[in-house]
Amino acid sequence: MSTVKQAKAPEQALVVGRITSVYGVKGWVKLYSHTDPMVGIFDYKHWWLKTPSGWKVVELSQGRTQGRGLVAAIKGYNDRDLVKEICGMDIYIDAKDLPKLEDGEFYWSQLEGLKVITKEGVLLGKVSQLMETGANDVLVVRGCEGSYDREERLIPYVPDQFVLNIDLDKQEMVVDWDPDF
Repeated sequence: MSTVKQAKAPEQALVVGRITSVYGVKGWVKLYSHTDPMVGIFDYKHWWLKTPSGWKVVELSQGRTQGRGLVAAIKGYNDRDLVKEICGMDIYIDAKDLPKLEDGEFYWSQLEGLKVITKEGVLLGKVSQLMETGANDVLVVRGCEGSYDREERLIPYVPDQFVLNIDLDKQEMVVDWDPDF
C-alpha cells in the first residue's frame, strides 16, 4: 500500500534533487541533490513527486550525509520494498519556499529562459542553463527565434562586467558581449 498522499501541484515546481535508489533495509533512500550546499535539500521537509498518476507529496523524516552522498528516511516508509515505488523520481519543491535573496541576487532557475540582449540591442538568444566553473558561473546562451544567429555562447556570469542588467519582469538580461565572439 502506498503511503504517498495525492497532492495539488506546487505553484511553481522546482527540481531540487532526485531519489536515486534504495538504501538499506529500513526504507531509506539515496539522494542526488541539486542544492548548494547539497545538504540544503534537507531544509525542505515536504517534497513533491510527479508520478504517472499525478503529483504526490512526501514528508522528510530524517536525512544525513553518507560517504560522498546523501540518504534520507521518508515518513511512512519503513521497508525497502515500499520505497522502491518512488526510486528514480525527481524531488520538487515550490519555488515560493526558497529563501529570499538580497537585491541583485538570483536563483539559477530565475535566469534560465531569459532573453540575452547586448547593450547595443542585439538578441543573442536565451539562457538555456548555467554552469559552475569554480572561478565564476557561466551562462549557456543558445540562439532562438529572432536571435543574431543560432550559435551557442558561453558568457561569464560576472555582474557589472559582462552582465549589466537583469529584468525578471521583462524576462531579459542585458550583457556587454560582442555578438561575433
